Amino acid sequence: MQQILDQYNTVTENQVKTWFKVGSVSDFPENGGACIKYKTRQIAVYNFTRKNKWYACQNLCPHKMEMVLSRGMIGDLNSVPKVACPMHKKTFSLEDGSNLNGEDYKIAVYPVKIEKENVYIGFSD
Repeated sequence: MQQILDQYNTVTENQVKTWFKVGSVSDFPENGGACIKYKTRQIAVYNFTRKNKWYACQNLCPHKMEMVLSRGMIGDLNSVPKVACPMHKKTFSLEDGSNLNGEDYKIAVYPVKIEKENVYIGFSD
């Protein structure tokens, strides 16, 4: 299990070495998520049109080790954009990956950029 979690590390925009094209804007549902694969990682990508922002995080919910976050509900808590795991409703910040339920585990988040209607996720490897 730890080996799976070890492949997911938050990437900040200044750490990006590779911008990976994951599709066009029209490939992603408005105010919802979809899953893409980068190397061995599953990444959840969200088109949060209510906030006019895009977010990406690991698809793996660390609570029960299920690849389900791309199907989670997005919203906000005190203006913090969040995703709720569809299985057990654990919520995570889409900005920094912190657990908004006050528990120890968190998720990795990745920068997203849109260029000419294409969606790119930033990775450090």
